[in-house]
Amino acid sequence: MKKTGKVLALILALLLIVVLYNSLYTVQPKEYVAVRQFGRIVNVVDTPGLRAKIPFVQTIQRISAATILYDIPASDVITKDKKSMISDNYVLWRVTNPTLYIQTLNAVDARAAERIEAAVYNSLKKIISNMTQDEIIAARGERLTQLITEDANADITVYGIEIIQSQIKALDLPEDNKAAVFTRMISERENIAAGYTAEGAAEAQKIRNETDRKVTVMTAEAEKEAATILAEGESEYMRILQEAYNTGNKAEFYNFTRSLDALKTSLAGGEKTIMLDKDSELARILYGNFGN
Repeated sequence: MKKTGKVLALILALLLIVVLYNSLYTVQPKEYVAVRQFGRIVNVVDTPGLRAKIPFVQTIQRISAATILYDIPASDVITKDKKSMISDNYVLWRVTNPTLYIQTLNAVDARAAERIEAAVYNSLKKIISNMTQDEIIAARGERLTQLITEDANADITVYGIEIIQSQIKALDLPEDNKAAVFTRMISERENIAAGYTAEGAAEAQKIRNETDRKVTVMTAEAEKEAATILAEGESEYMRILQEAYNTGNKAEFYNFTRSLDALKTSLAGGEKTIMLDKDSELARILYGNFGN
């Protein structure tokens, strides 16, 4: 009897352990746990900790609530101006509605990746096809990422998931188009540089012309002022002479000294012969001197 009692107690203990094992479950950080009863979702728990369920009747399904990185294969896209480009994207996504995620995709990440890839490609193709190549190059970065992310989310939220970011790793030209595009870009930059050079040359010529004009005006004003000062000086000189020789004796003396200065200048430089009119002032002076 004692042996039978021990066996029963052991069986009961095992049954209790099995019941407890099937009654309790834990929820980890960044995790959803869906509680299902006969296949139907009756509860979703997202708070970490120990939880209880009805044993053998309810089951659990774990779903990651973390952000997942998915690298999308590179694909060809056509721009509005019919230029071919190669886009290489990656996506950051997460589950936001575990119930929808289970109902639509059975919580299979591989299926979610397929839907995400299709949604991002469709959005990328639609956005790129409405932009020229130059507009795409100008918008690449945050602006293009935002446009693709918003458009792709419009198609993907029905699966209970959210695309946090659809980022373009590389947006490049096909190898056979690169040389032509680079040549065109170089030509455009050279045209821009030539335009700046022409503007600079025109501005420099304008400055030179303005400087020359100012110099001409200043020179003319200076010459005018110099001529005025010279005229004033000559006028003053004549006034002083007039005051100095304002009598007959003074005037005669002035003429006498002027004649001597002229004679001295004529005789400078060695032996010379001077022929004078008998009525000239010099002849009169010399005649008068010889007479004395």
